[in-house]
Parts: sequence; structure tokens; C-alpha cells
Amino acid sequence: MTEVKLNGKSRVPVTPRAYDAIQNVDVDNLAALPEWELRPLLPCLVRMALCSPLDQRRDWAQKKKTVLKILSGIELVNSLVALLSIDFHALELDVKKEQQLRLKLGAHSGDSILISSLQNSLALEFERSDAARKLRLVLSELLAFIAQVKDSRSDPGTKSSDLFDNDVYLDEVSDVMCIAHAELPGILHIQDIAETLIHLKNGPNLLCRLIANAPDSFSEVCLALISNGDRQDEDTVGGCIRMQALHLLCQMNPAQALIVRAKAVELCRMPGLAVLLTLDHCEPDSDSELAGDLVAFVSGLLLGSDDKVRTWFAQYVRSCQKKGETGKGSTLEALRGELLSRLQRLVLFSMEQQDLPDCRVVQANSLLRLFCALRGIAGLKFTEDEVAVLVQLATSHPPPSAAGIRFVSLGLCMLLACPSLVSSQEHEKQATRWIRWLMREESYFGRTSGVNASFGEMLLLIAIHFHGNQLSPIADLVCSTLGMKIPIRPNSLAKMKAVFTQELFTDQVVTAHAVKVAVTPNLNANTAGFLPVHCIYQLLKSRAFTKHRVRIKEWVLKQLCASVPPLHPILPALVEVYVNSVIVPSCKGSQETTNEPLSEEEIASVFGQVLQDGAANGTQGCVTSRDDTSGLMVPQLLLLYYLLLYEDTRLNNMKAIVTSGRKVKRYGADFLSQLPMRYLVTTAQRDERYAGLFPPLLRLLASHHPHLCMVDDWLRGEGGAVTSLPQRR
Repeated sequence: MTEVKLNGKSRVPVTPRAYDAIQNVDVDNLAALPEWELRPLLPCLVRMALCSPLDQRRDWAQKKKTVLKILSGIELVNSLVALLSIDFHALELDVKKEQQLRLKLGAHSGDSILISSLQNSLALEFERSDAARKLRLVLSELLAFIAQVKDSRSDPGTKSSDLFDNDVYLDEVSDVMCIAHAELPGILHIQDIAETLIHLKNGPNLLCRLIANAPDSFSEVCLALISNGDRQDEDTVGGCIRMQALHLLCQMNPAQALIVRAKAVELCRMPGLAVLLTLDHCEPDSDSELAGDLVAFVSGLLLGSDDKVRTWFAQYVRSCQKKGETGKGSTLEALRGELLSRLQRLVLFSMEQQDLPDCRVVQANSLLRLFCALRGIAGLKFTEDEVAVLVQLATSHPPPSAAGIRFVSLGLCMLLACPSLVSSQEHEKQATRWIRWLMREESYFGRTSGVNASFGEMLLLIAIHFHGNQLSPIADLVCSTLGMKIPIRPNSLAKMKAVFTQELFTDQVVTAHAVKVAVTPNLNANTAGFLPVHCIYQLLKSRAFTKHRVRIKEWVLKQLCASVPPLHPILPALVEVYVNSVIVPSCKGSQETTNEPLSEEEIASVFGQVLQDGAANGTQGCVTSRDDTSGLMVPQLLLLYYLLLYEDTRLNNMKAIVTSGRKVKRYGADFLSQLPMRYLVTTAQRDERYAGLFPPLLRLLASHHPHLCMVDDWLRGEGGAVTSLPQRR
């Protein structure tokens, strides 16, 4: 960062309090500033004291006296008064002629109207000249640079100047520029000056002084510099200087820093500047959640809905990494250092208190998700220090709360999404111990947290997919949990697959554990997360229950009965795989490789008094305490779907059944005739909460009970809603 050294101390060109005071014309605060802070503001203060004001109120007259009192003790004011005493009208005419001359002869022409031929170097001439000639010397040099920068045929690059690059004349050159810009506003446009200064050695410093004396132009200049900046500001020397200039301006005016950052993101320009400004608002070594918005900001760039912004920032990360393994010397290195320190503080808390404190879990969740995004979307390569701390944090023991369950889910998915975390044998063992701990504590977490969807179902589902060698669903599960689409190569899951299938979840352990998991009460479409029903669905699909002869009929019936509207989309699929596992054996000629079908008594217990034969009073199956008929609508619809699909599947596989000599249960016609099929299908049609079941129900009804699909009956049914449950179909 370009800084000015005064009295042996390193200081920024204009301090924030000095800029704030001059911007708000707070003369009391200006009077309290030391002389070194007032020095960059002297051109503005001298003009304020000498020029006739538009404000003629007594209040301003009193403030003007205070300004004069401030200036009375500063000797340098006399040279500024001399600069304001020249004939600016004549100077303006010469400046216009100079601009026309450069437009005619070209940007690199050595001729000048403002100054005659120089006997000595520009710096020496400036030192020996009076106020009027100093103005002309500075303007001549400045206009020459402006013309060269505007010349599209040449690359501006970095310019050198005996006058502008000399630190000895920095204050005087700054004074001349500020007064020239103030007195010639129609000729010297501040955007052109700003764009030119960033190509000079002391340009960022001079620009800060210029803006401090014209604070109303701050936003205008920042917008122009960002708009003309590169998409990747650290790829070129000019881009770095531009970033440095804007950074100094925002340090001078911190209140506008986040607005400048937002504009950089909006235009997809200068990502390094956006990172620098974000880091400026982070309190070092602060444990507060309010220590800046670094994590939220970077997460928003990578995980937001704007693809253009996501691609832009991901390219920034990749571009910085090309400079070295960690982007050494770039703003990315500073960003990674801050994120690593936050990870280390969280790990320290976890080690001191044995478990991760509840107040830190949300912070940990945000950081884990951010590092997943940096790795998966931006292609960040973790360092050894980052890997060690991430594994330590991801395998921490969170409290039994909703946030704790979310932390465990994110930690599991991070181990799957970032294979470098378990690349070493030590880290692999650490991850294995942590997953074993999760298996032991899953039921306790479920009871204590009050959350239906816990990490136990996710563990089970991952194990099921690994056993079935279904790596694509695991990738989908990881992306869904993390809330981002990231590439996960199948070969990168090899280590975690071995851990799950060989050490933790054997095939028999999976099936035995799954059937003991409690069903989800009041399951509906609004129930989020990975549920036991997802695990049972996958196990039924892979025929794990029949392979190990585990009864699953009771669990399926209980879950169907515990369902409420709106219909959860997994339930029809569950019925389909269950029916298929009941009728179609996994091995030819073996009846033992099928599941047990639902009995008529179990189905009758769900329909209750609707059935005429009184079977509803049976005690088997699912007996519910809900009195209203609408509360039973989802179970009844699902069981009707089961019966119709069962009959359809049985008939389609009749040849194989007869050939194998197997006995397959057949539901009696008398039993089926007592079910309110027409009423249930009509309800599914009219109520959008059951919309997912209507098409398959209608198809099966038309195939096996066509007499219920007469056009006249359906047309008459449209005339009014069904008001009561019929005793017969």
C-alpha cells in the first residue's frame, strides 16, 4: 500500500477523521486536528477562507472565522494564497489551446502552449518557478499524460515523471492540482485526472489528496475507476495499482467502502478489491459473530443465484492460485489466512470445552459450507494446515440441537466432497472414529433435538448407496445437503466407500438397523431432510430385506398410516418398490426372496367402518385415534394404490409365477368390492394435496375396474362435490 512518511512515521495520505471533517464542514473537528492531518486539506481550506461564499448566514460567518484561525498558524498557507491570486481566465484559454494542440499533433507531441522550452529538468524548473508558472508546469505535464492515457492506439502502462514521482514535491504538486481542478472545473474533469494518476508512481497518493479537497466527487471517481478496471485486477501491474488507489480511497472514507464493494460485485470487476475491503471490516482476533461479514460475503458470491458473479469470483481464485500453490502475495492469501484463523479459533473452543459449544455451531456450519464452495466451485486447493484444521473441526462433537444435526450433516458431506481431507491414514482414522461416535449417539440426538430428520438417516442412506455401488445418488445427496452443485468424481469416493462398507456398515448391519428406526410421524410434503422412509425405499429397491430375511411389512404399514396431507412424493415410490419386492423374487424359483404382503385385516383396519363386514374393528395393523375421515385420506389412498398396483403387477408376472409354481396372495373380489374406490379417486382428482396419486390411480382403475370409469358417471360427478363417504363403490 502506498503511504506517506512524515516525521519518521508511516501514515495514510488523508486520515478518515480528517476526510469526515472536511466532507461535513465540521470546523470544530478540523480545529482539533494536528497540522500533519490538516496539510492535505489546505487547498480546500484556503479557498474556503478567501473565496466569497454563497452562504451568507451568521452561522457560516462564525465558522469562517474558525477556519481563518486554523490557517493563521500555518506558514504554508502563503504559497497557496499566491496560487489563488493568478489570472485563471487567461490560464483557462491557454489550457484549451493546449488540449486542441495535443488533439491535433498527437498525444506524444513535445510541443506545449502552457510552457516554453525548458532550460532545466521539469522538477528543477518547478522548484525555481513562481506560483503562476508552477500551475502551468503541472498542467502541461498532466494534460500530456491525460492525452496519452486516452490514446487508444497505445497501452498507457506505467508512466514516469520527474515532477510527479519525486516525493520532495508531492505536497506542492498536490496543492497545484487541487486548486487547478477547483478553478477550472469545466476543463479538468476529475474522472480523467483519476484515470491518469493511477498510471503514476505517486498517483494513488495524489488522488486521495485530490478527492479529499473535492469530497463530493468520491462516488463518481470510484465508479469510474471500477468501471474501467479489469475483471481480474491482480493479473497486471496496472490492475494492482488501480486496486491500491481504490483501497486507499476507501480507507480514507470507510463509510463508503461497502458501497464501493457492492459496485465492484455488480459490475464483476476487481475481485481483489472486494476481498480487501471485506478484510478491512474484519476485527482481528475477534470471537464475535459480528466481526465483519467475510464468510457471508464470500459465500454469497459463490452460492448466490447470479451465475455471472459466481464464475467471476471462481476465476479470481483460480487466477490467484496460478501465482503459486496458495496464491502467495495476493489478496487470496490474506483471505485464506483470515479464514484459517477463524477455523483455528473454533477448534480451540472445541478442544477447551471437549465439545463444540452451541454458540459456535452456526459459525462452524457457515465456515464448513464456505470451504466446500471454495473447493468445489472455485477449485481451491487446500494447504496442509487447512486440511488439518478442517478435519479437526468437521469431526468435532456438536451439541444435540437442530444446529448440531446440521453441523454433522455438513461434516459428513464435506468428507465425501473433499477427498483430500481423508487422504492421509491419520485423518482417515479420525473420520472413522467420528462416524462410529455418530452411530452410537444418533438416537440420543434424535430424542434431544426434537428434529424428525436426523443424521442417522443420512448415514444409513449413504451406506445403502455404497453397498449398491450407486455413487451418483451419493453425489446428489451431498450436493443437496450442502446446497450447491459441485463435481464429485466416483474414484474420489473410494476411501469413504471402504470405510462405510467394510468397517462401519456391513450389509446385514444396515438392514437390521433400518427396520428399528422409528417411522416419521405426520409425514407430509413439508417434512424436509433425509428421513427413515428414504432409507427403507433404497433398501427395498436393492432387495436387502429379502436377502437377510428381515420383516419390513409392519414398518411400511406404520409409515403409510402416519402420513398426512399434503402427500410426500416418496410415498408412492415406496408403495411401488414394496409391491415389486412382494411379487417379483430377486432370485428365480425362490419364494423366500420376496417380502410378505399386507393382509386384508391390516388394510381393513385403516378403512374402519367403511367396510361392511366389520373387519375394521380388528386390532392388527394400524389403528389410528384420528376421528375425522380427512385425516385418514392419505393412508387410504396409498393402500388403494397398493391394492390396484399389486393386482396389476401380479397379472403382469403371472406367467413367471405359474412357471415357478409359487403361491402368490390374491385379494378377494368381495373384499375389493367394499372399498370406496370411486370416492377416493375423485378426491385425489379434486384436491391438489393428493395430485401425485391421481394419474397412476386413474390408469390402474381404468385397466382393472373399467366399469368405474364410465364417462356418464364422471360427467354427473362433476356437478357437485361428494358430501359423504359411500357405503359401496
